[in-house]
Amino acid sequence: MSTTDTAQPVITTDLVLLDADAGTSNQSVIGRIAALLAGAGRTSDADGLIAAAMAREAQSATGLPGGIAIPHCRSAFVDTPTIGFARLAPAVDFGAPDGPADLVFLIAAPESGGAEHLKLLSSLARALVRKEFVASLRAAKTAGELVALVDGVINPAPAAPAETAAAAKKASIVAVTACPTGIAHTYMAADALKLAAERADVALTVETQGSSGGTALSADTIANAGAVIFATDVGVKDKQRFAGKPVIASGVKRAINEPDKMIAEAVSAAADPDAPRVSGTAGEAAAASSAAGSLGWGTRLRQILLTGVSYMIPFVAAGGLLIALGFLFAGYDIANSPDGAKPVGFGMNSLGAHIATGNSLTDLPAGGFAQYLGAVLFTVGGLAFMFLVPALAGYISFAIADRPGIAPGFTAGAVAVFVGGGFIGGIVGGLIAGFTALWISKVSVPQWLRGLMPVVVIPLFASLVVGLLMFLLLGRPLAAITSGLTNWLNGLTGASVILLGVILGLMMCFDLGGPVNKAAYAFATAGLNVADPASLRIMAAVMAAGMVPPLAMALATTVRPGMFSEPERENGRAAWLLGASFISEGAIPFAAADPLRVIPSMMAGGAVTGAMIMAFNVTLKAPHGGIFVFFAIGHLVWFLVALAAGTAVAALAVVLAKQFTKTPVNA
Repeated sequence: MSTTDTAQPVITTDLVLLDADAGTSNQSVIGRIAALLAGAGRTSDADGLIAAAMAREAQSATGLPGGIAIPHCRSAFVDTPTIGFARLAPAVDFGAPDGPADLVFLIAAPESGGAEHLKLLSSLARALVRKEFVASLRAAKTAGELVALVDGVINPAPAAPAETAAAAKKASIVAVTACPTGIAHTYMAADALKLAAERADVALTVETQGSSGGTALSADTIANAGAVIFATDVGVKDKQRFAGKPVIASGVKRAINEPDKMIAEAVSAAADPDAPRVSGTAGEAAAASSAAGSLGWGTRLRQILLTGVSYMIPFVAAGGLLIALGFLFAGYDIANSPDGAKPVGFGMNSLGAHIATGNSLTDLPAGGFAQYLGAVLFTVGGLAFMFLVPALAGYISFAIADRPGIAPGFTAGAVAVFVGGGFIGGIVGGLIAGFTALWISKVSVPQWLRGLMPVVVIPLFASLVVGLLMFLLLGRPLAAITSGLTNWLNGLTGASVILLGVILGLMMCFDLGGPVNKAAYAFATAGLNVADPASLRIMAAVMAAGMVPPLAMALATTVRPGMFSEPERENGRAAWLLGASFISEGAIPFAAADPLRVIPSMMAGGAVTGAMIMAFNVTLKAPHGGIFVFFAIGHLVWFLVALAAGTAVAALAVVLAKQFTKTPVNA
């Protein structure tokens, strides 16, 4: 049997309860199992152990799909790691999304036994994804059989030499997951692929290219992999590392919805000499493009554009919020002042000289330092905002041609700003720069010149080509398109402007941080101009509508908690803050579990909010921050009214949809 340092078995027959009625709540079940532990001398205080386990339940539900629950805790009332087990009749709800649990493991570890606690959890969790193991637990006739099953996965026998050799030969795959914001879908896709690989007994290592970072795949891991999965909605960073590898490519949503199929396809591709491969030569500095035939050009173009938007957003958020803070400290007149972009001398010409000569700031006139600080913030934010279009173009080009495309892409974006082409010019210039750099990278050159290609030749000639095209041919038409669009937006009145608000609201709530949402957001932020009232109304409509989904789901889980599982109720509590902060992804867990009822409901609320924002002429001078940038909102009361109305409509719609319709098959 599995033992600890004190030579006590982790599980014994007197810690097993078979086919028992343990009550109707998770607390009653935990209480029954804790009583077994107390009777076996495994805990000095059953009530204290129950309290510790219930405190862990309050943090997040321990129910798993398939009728399983693993309540667990560390407690001062436990001296040695112990597992208690109950097979229930009837089953009891532990918060799993698919229903109550009939197989319950209570893992109790000493307060100082963190490593052992995690080891037991990990061993059990890995075993419980195997259907045959779960079936064996349900079929066990005696407590002895069940103890043997659990002990076998916690302390497996050493593999025979033949088994070890077979394990060494099992399929090995690597994967990269990435979504535009790198907040939610990136990690959901990674987890789904990992679980599918475990079910298929495939060795999988995942690199998440998300906003919170991740561990990059090592060169040895990539070299030993039979195939690579790209589950991305944006360009893969340093794709040339995978040159020559068989590839399965898709968006992140397929990895979330069909992970088993993608793992099977990758295993098949690893053994298929004709499978699509990542183009390029391993170790080559030139860009590696997508595998031919692995993705359609529609999907590829979407990934390219979303890569640009993904890298642009930090400039928008940082620059826009700094500008908003500048308004807070120095007033909105800073945007119209000739000295507004010059912190030295803002508001009082003597202030700059006063500071420049090293004098103390403590004797400034009343309000002087606040004005100066506001001017500094406004200036820094404006400088950050200047990179918006160049970053968009630069990383569109990067998505096409990798690192050699960055310099010509940024150059194209700067030219677009210079000629008045705006964000449309940035998109066009980025595409031209990227494809030009990619074409140059494929030109055959002598060996001595290859080292200069990515750092000199490709950036030089691609920048030259895109610069000439933008100045000589495309600059005037792009500027005309941009100015025409601006004039059209400024001329919208009445029903037309309300319809625009409805469309923007629908887009913001359609895919909750996906391509459509990002397209609407990019449209608003790229055109944001504090001197242009139309752009400020668009920004207000986009942000308010984007706040609706998480707030609506938070409201729905509060007023009708019985319609949602415990994990959903926990997500709902967190969604209040996410919604208030304008993080639409807070509604993703609800949409992923029940898309056919949640998404249309959210779109209805977003449309109401967008229309009301436009109808009441609400404006917004900051591109992010939610309710926390209230000082940058014009007609704040109407902003709150529109947000509350849309939230109420969306929450009511999702509650009615859940109450009067059957659960969709694909929910």
